[in-house]
Amino acid sequence: MIRQLVRSYILLVAVAIALFTVPVAFTLTDQLRGDTADSVRREAKTMALLLGNGNGPSCAALEEMATAYTKQTPGRVEVTGDCDTILPSPDQDAALTRALRTGEPTTDWGSSFIWGPELKITVAARKSEVALDGRNTGPVVGAVRIVYSTDDMTSRLWQIWGFRAGLAVVVLAVAAVIGAAAARRITRPLRQLNDMASKFSDGDLTARSPVTGPPETQTLARTLNQGAERLDTLVAAQRIFVADASHQLRTPLTALRLSLDNIADGVDDDFVKEDVEQATAEVVRMSRLVNGLLVLARAEAKVAASEPLALWDIVRERLDVWRPAADERGVTIALRGSADGRLLVLASPGHLDQVLDNVLSNALEVSPDGATITVRVEPSGDEVVLSVLDEGPGMSDAEKSRAFDRFWRGQGLTGKSGSGLGLAVVKQLVTDDGGTVDLGDAPGGGLSVRISLRASARSGG
Repeated sequence: MIRQLVRSYILLVAVAIALFTVPVAFTLTDQLRGDTADSVRREAKTMALLLGNGNGPSCAALEEMATAYTKQTPGRVEVTGDCDTILPSPDQDAALTRALRTGEPTTDWGSSFIWGPELKITVAARKSEVALDGRNTGPVVGAVRIVYSTDDMTSRLWQIWGFRAGLAVVVLAVAAVIGAAAARRITRPLRQLNDMASKFSDGDLTARSPVTGPPETQTLARTLNQGAERLDTLVAAQRIFVADASHQLRTPLTALRLSLDNIADGVDDDFVKEDVEQATAEVVRMSRLVNGLLVLARAEAKVAASEPLALWDIVRERLDVWRPAADERGVTIALRGSADGRLLVLASPGHLDQVLDNVLSNALEVSPDGATITVRVEPSGDEVVLSVLDEGPGMSDAEKSRAFDRFWRGQGLTGKSGSGLGLAVVKQLVTDDGGTVDLGDAPGGGLSVRISLRASARSGG
C-alpha cells in the first residue's frame, strides 16, 4: 500500500511538472528562434541598405560591417550585386531567386524540426527611390544573405530543456521522499492494526492496537480492541471451566477406581471379580476420554503464542519417556534424520509434547511385539517434517479420511480401548501452530503420520 501511495504521489507531481514545465520550455524555444531570426534579419536589412546605394563608400562600409559581424557573431555575410566583388556571393537557390524576384526577405532554418545546422536569411537590396508613403520602391539590385550557425542556439536549447529536466528529477526525488514519509504516516494505523491481528493469530490475546490516525481507523481500532477484550474474557472463562472440569471429573473417577480396586481385593467370587474388572476397565477408559476432552478443549482455546522450540530435544525427551513401555513388549523406537539441536520450529510450549505422546501412544498400541517404530526429523525448505512410522495393520483410505474425527477409533491390534480423540487432538494442536498433519502408508506396511511444522528463521544451517 505504501508503494502504491508513493507511486500515485510521484505520478501526480510528474503530471504537474509536465503541465507547467513543458509549455514554458516550448515557449522559451520559440522565443529563442524568434529573437535570433529578428536580430539576424535586422543586420541583413541594414547591410541591404548599403548595398542598394551601390557606390564605393557604401560598399566599403558594407565590407567593414560584414567583417565585424563575422568576427563578433557565428554568422557570415554573402552578397550579390554591385559589391559582390568585395564579399562572397551566395549560392543560386530558390530562396535567393525568390528574394530577387519579389523583393521580400526569406528565412530558411534548414530543417522542419526546430532548426538545422545553419539559419539562412536573405534580404533583397533596392535602389534608393522613396515613395510618398516613405517606402523604398526602387528596383531590386541585389541581395544580402547572412548564414548564421545555430550551434550556440542548440547549446542554449539544451540548457533550457536540460535545466528543466534536472529540476524535474530533483523535484520528483524530493516528492518521493516526502511521499514515502506521508504514506508511512498515513498507513501507520493500518500497520498497527495488522500487527495486532498477527499477534492474535499467534495466540496473544492481550494484543491491543493504539487508537490513532483518521476517524475511520480510530473507529476500527476501538471496535477491534473491544472485540479483543470480549474474546479475552471468553477465553479466560473457558480456562476457568477447563480447570474446574479437570478437578471435578478426575477426582471422582480416581476415587471410583480405587473403590473398585478395593472391592476386587475383598471378594473371592470369580464372577464378581470379573464384573469389577470390567467396571474398572470402563472407568479407565472414561478417565482417558475425560483427559482427551480436556486436552482438546485446551488446544481449541489456543491461549499460548508460538515461539521457537528445539524440535530435536523435544523428540528425544518424549522418546526417552516412551521407551520403557515399548521395551516391555520388545518394540524398538528408532530416531532417524539429518537434523540437529540447532533446528527450531514455531510451536506453542507443550503442544509438541502432547502431539508426540498421542502419536507414539497410537503407534505403540497397534504395533505387534518385536516391531519397530521409526521417528524421522527432516528439514524441508521453510518447514520441518516430523514422521512417525509403525509396523501395524495400517489404515484403508476410508479409515484415513475419518481418522481425525472425534471419537472415531480404528481396529488396531489391541481392540477398541482408545478414546478416539488422539488424532483429533494432534490435528488441532498442529493446525493451531500453523502446521499440517497427513496420514500415509509406511514402507512395508503400517501407518505413517507426517507432521509438517513451520521452521523458525533462527534455525541454524
